[in-house]
Amino acid sequence: MQDKLNSPNLPSKQKFAGVFRLLGQISYWIHLILGATSAIILGLIVFSRRLGAPDNNTAISISIIFTVGSLVVLGIRIFLAWRYNRLAKKLQSVVPEEQPNRTEIVNVLRIGLAVSLLGLILAFVASETTVVSIIAQAIAQPQSSPIYEPQQAIETADLFLDFVNVTILGAHALGTINSLGLLNWITKE
Repeated sequence: MQDKLNSPNLPSKQKFAGVFRLLGQISYWIHLILGATSAIILGLIVFSRRLGAPDNNTAISISIIFTVGSLVVLGIRIFLAWRYNRLAKKLQSVVPEEQPNRTEIVNVLRIGLAVSLLGLILAFVASETTVVSIIAQAIAQPQSSPIYEPQQAIETADLFLDFVNVTILGAHALGTINSLGLLNWITKE
């Protein structure tokens, strides 16, 4: 019975389940909206790069790969937010055998935290790679020459790519805060 969520030092089961469900729903919808928006913009970026002139900017290509990776991790995070909601519903069940135990909830929260941290790392690397590429393009442009050379121009798609990375960073930061706060609340002694 020590494993159940009814220790005197822990939050009450009903209070935790209500907050857990609310935060799970908020996290699910925010992650879904930010992820869908980022995926649409990333799709437009990739499509516009394929239609344009051949580009030899490998830093942007690497950034796109990391962005896709962080977007996939965000998809996993959306699933985990949905799972939070399901666990909270089970926790509110009147049948004690259907209720998840404390270790199951803690494990799911730890997995969510690890996934969010991985997504933060991938999105950060993607964002930094994009910014370094944009800065390198800006520095490479001659400052006094009015001659326009297309290969030296900073593309708008690169700026949008950084916007996508920052949006994904925000989504993963929200997931990290959500999981960390719930984990801290349920495991405090």
